[in-house]
Amino acid sequence: MSHPATGTSAGARLLDRLGLPAPLFLGFVGVLLFMIGDGVESNYLSPFLVDQEGFGEQAAALTISLYGVFVAIGSWLAGTLSAVLGPRKVMALGAVNWVAFEALFLIVGVGLDVHWVAVLAYTVRGIGYPFFAYAFLVWINTATPPHQRGTSVGWFWFVFGAGLPTLGSLIASATIPVIGEVGTFWLATALVMVGAAVAIFGVRDRRHAGPEPDAAGWAELGKGLTIIWLRPRVTAGAVVRLINTTPNFALFVVAPFFFTETVGFSQSQYLQIVTIVYTANIFANLAFGVIGDRFGWKRTVTWFGCVMCAVGLLLLFYVPQIIGPNFAVTVLCWAVFGIGLAGFVPLTALVPSMVPTRDRGSALAVYTLAAGLSSFVGPVLVGVLGGAASMSVLVWVFVALYLVGALICQFLRSSEDPGQATEEALATEPAVQR
Repeated sequence: MSHPATGTSAGARLLDRLGLPAPLFLGFVGVLLFMIGDGVESNYLSPFLVDQEGFGEQAAALTISLYGVFVAIGSWLAGTLSAVLGPRKVMALGAVNWVAFEALFLIVGVGLDVHWVAVLAYTVRGIGYPFFAYAFLVWINTATPPHQRGTSVGWFWFVFGAGLPTLGSLIASATIPVIGEVGTFWLATALVMVGAAVAIFGVRDRRHAGPEPDAAGWAELGKGLTIIWLRPRVTAGAVVRLINTTPNFALFVVAPFFFTETVGFSQSQYLQIVTIVYTANIFANLAFGVIGDRFGWKRTVTWFGCVMCAVGLLLLFYVPQIIGPNFAVTVLCWAVFGIGLAGFVPLTALVPSMVPTRDRGSALAVYTLAAGLSSFVGPVLVGVLGGAASMSVLVWVFVALYLVGALICQFLRSSEDPGQATEEALATEPAVQR
């Protein structure tokens, strides 16, 4: 395990106090830029495919669902391949994949109007961002000292969420009126390339950039699957992680139609709402890391994650329909849901802590698999349940999922969970004599 950064500069000491490992700082910057580029399309791709490319709403949802399949595959492989090849190489593979298939999507699929190429290229590009981002998450976990790891992971989710969809949507709202939707896609590609270069070449400390010395070669890939049935609590935690963002990815498909056509916002207003809400989310990611360490990881996920998201979904669906396109009120309602999404952040610490140290890499692979799989399941549910026309059905299904997640959380136990430690201490105290 590495030691805290040895740099003596004031900047390095400040970063360490903030919980950012100084040797990896440029990696965080690179992930931020990369995810901004990836997030540019998140809230206008679906209408673009329908209005500009002639896709039906169901076909657009299917395309995004197929993309989600590859995101899920990439999310699982990112952790296990990082042990075999090293996180830096996996990040490079992810960046090359993203840029190459995005170019194919834009030049042939969109430019020449070849729909099957557009679907194929966009789908395979799904491996790109999980390879890049989640391999860096593995790098953080191996290179960061224990006293700093929880906060460092919180910073990872901060920059991840800042890009996808927050700042990405903000850039899209500003550039679409100026350079158009296709021009904005190319701008996103440039941001991804810059972010990849900053992270891959900017991090000079390579001590943890290569393969793990005790990795079981390519057998490590199998280990990343067998843990699913060998460690049921890890699987339960992965299910909760799947529930975490499944409704969020579904909203990316149907919310643009709901808020512009049903509620009455313009596209620009809608993108601004998304930007404000997910700005609140990224700061909440940091806050819930601290709250989880004090209130307890499981309890934070249960109440601030599952229950708060269920309430937030009901607010963002019903209140705008009652009061109309009121910008401020809609932001407040959606912010309840957006902040609730951050309530799941302690799961990143809880799931690996439920297994021995030697199995934590595999547990993290299952966790990131669930994170990626949610980008597939959300759009699939949209397609199966009828799209934006069945918005009320979607909302109630997702509310039910969050409540099921709250029940599953009660089976997630770890001796390292601050909340469980408190409960066990209270349980062992002698009963008060009456």
